[in-house]
Amino acid sequence: MKFHFAQRRTLWWPTCLGWATLCSLFLAVLAFWILETETFLGSTHRLKADVLVVEGWIGSKGVQAAKAEFDSGGYRYIVTANGLTENRWGDEHWVYALIAAKELLRDGVPPNRIIPAPPNETESQRTFESASAAWRKLRAYGITPMALNIFTLGPHARRSRLVYAKVFGPDIPVGMIAWNPASYAHEHWWRSSERASGLVKESAGYLFEFLFNSGRSSNHPTADRSPESDQKP
Repeated sequence: MKFHFAQRRTLWWPTCLGWATLCSLFLAVLAFWILETETFLGSTHRLKADVLVVEGWIGSKGVQAAKAEFDSGGYRYIVTANGLTENRWGDEHWVYALIAAKELLRDGVPPNRIIPAPPNETESQRTFESASAAWRKLRAYGITPMALNIFTLGPHARRSRLVYAKVFGPDIPVGMIAWNPASYAHEHWWRSSERASGLVKESAGYLFEFLFNSGRSSNHPTADRSPESDQKP
């Protein structure tokens, strides 16, 4: 009886033409990512909506731009989203949703039109937690949007729209408005380390959300873990 520890197999290997085709495909994908991904991720698809959600982390100028969108877009309410700020040099934090709400108040938006929606959790799944907080807050106020638009920074727009659409479900259409600082128009993204790292992060984040739901087992927003004394605006 003979024992065989190896056997001959046929190995398929690309020919020169095959390698050329594979390299061409790789270069085409790379060229598309370099030239078009920022536009793809940061495109604007505005819906006729009665609720505008602004992600507070985009900063003061972004929130001011959201206020202009709110004034011109015929919205009934503006929801301010996102949780704790990052502070690597101390323990003091602020809540983006509350900061954005104060900014809108200073800019003249009536208080009964502003709905701050700080999330319960900010350590992980921050966009999902923010969307869940917005869903819970609108439900607590008895507001069912006919549609909503998400106002956020450039390349984050498509991922935010995808997450909010999952949370709010198929009955509430979700649009996206990508805001870009003025500096974006004057230079390519690869000339800015901040934009380059952001684009890589958003590319991976959108793909992970699109394909794997960012690791979540459910998209349903869970009930609040702490009681709230909300009043209808």
